[in-house]
Amino acid sequence: MQWYFVAGLLTILTSSQGILTSLSQTNGKYMYDYATVPFLAEVFKLVVSSVLLWRESRIKPSMRMTTDWTSIRLYPIPSIIYLIHNNVQFATLIYVDTSTYQIMGNLKIVTTGILFRLFLRRRLSNLQWMAIILLAIGTTTSQVKGCGEASCDSLFSAPIQGYLLGILSACLSALAGVYTEFLMKKNNDSFYWQNVQLYTFGAIFNMGRLILDDFRIGFEKGPWWQRLFNGYNTTTWMVVLNLGSTGLLVSWLMKYADNIVKVYSTSMAMLLTTVLSVYLFTFKPSLQLFLGIIICMMSLHMYFAPPNMLVDLPPAVLKAPPDSLKEISVEERTNS
Repeated sequence: MQWYFVAGLLTILTSSQGILTSLSQTNGKYMYDYATVPFLAEVFKLVVSSVLLWRESRIKPSMRMTTDWTSIRLYPIPSIIYLIHNNVQFATLIYVDTSTYQIMGNLKIVTTGILFRLFLRRRLSNLQWMAIILLAIGTTTSQVKGCGEASCDSLFSAPIQGYLLGILSACLSALAGVYTEFLMKKNNDSFYWQNVQLYTFGAIFNMGRLILDDFRIGFEKGPWWQRLFNGYNTTTWMVVLNLGSTGLLVSWLMKYADNIVKVYSTSMAMLLTTVLSVYLFTFKPSLQLFLGIIICMMSLHMYFAPPNMLVDLPPAVLKAPPDSLKEISVEERTNS
C-alpha cells in the first residue's frame, strides 16, 4: 500500500470527523457522553489490530513479537503525553478564546518538524523547512478573520499564560507524534503487535478517565458502563468508526512513512473541512480561506516534489552522482 494513498484516505476521514461530530448533535447538544467516544474508538482499534495479528500469526508463524517488559513499558508513554496534552488544552482555553487557540494550534506544524529533526535525527532540506513554515502560515491565514472583527483583536490581547500554554500544547502534540514514530520504527516487530500494545494502554487510560468522571460527579448518572451507549444513534457510531479508522491510518503512517506526512494530511483535512462546511452548513468563505488554501498547496508541492521540479538545474548536475555535484558546480564557475 502506497503512503500517499493512506495519507489521502486519512485526509478524507479527518475532514469528515468534525462534520460527523456536528451532525451527531441534537438541537445543538450531545445526547451521549462524549468521553465514551474515544474509549470505544480505542476498543475498536484494539479489536481490529488483534484480529489482524491473529491472522498474521496464522499466515506467518515466524513473525517477530517482542514481549520483554523493557519494550512493553514504553507503550503507555504516548497515552500519558496525550493525557497531559488534553489537560493543557483545557487550561489554555481559560486564558484565550477558541479562535486564538485554533490559530496557536498551528504551531504544532513547526514543533513537529523541530522534534522530528532533534529526536529522530531526520534531516530536512532548506526547501522542506520553508515548506513546513509555509504550511503553518497557510493554515493560520485560512483561520484568521477580517481585521475589523473582534476576534482579530483578541489574538493579541490574551494573557502571557495563554501563549505559554499554547506553545506547551503544540510541543506536547508534536512530542506524542514523534515518540509514537520512534516506537513504531525502533524494531522489526509485527505492525499489528505494536498496535495491540498501543491501543491496550489507550483503552485503559480512556477507561480511567470515565472512572474519574464518575467520582467527580458522585455517580449521579450511575457507573460509566451502564450509560456507555446512552444516546447513541447511527451518526454517533459513525463518529466512533471514523475516529478509530483514523487512528489505524495514523499508526500505519508512523510505521511506513513519517510525522511530516501525517502533519500534511491533517492540515489539508482542516482546509477540506472548511470548504465542505460552505456546502453543508451556513459557513461563508473568506478571502483569507482562499489565500490559505493556495499557500498550503504551494507548501505541499515544495515539500514532496523532486528538487529538479523546483529549481532549474543544469543537465550535467541532474545526471551526476551526489558526490560529484560540488565538483561540477566549481568547474562551471571556473569556466564562466
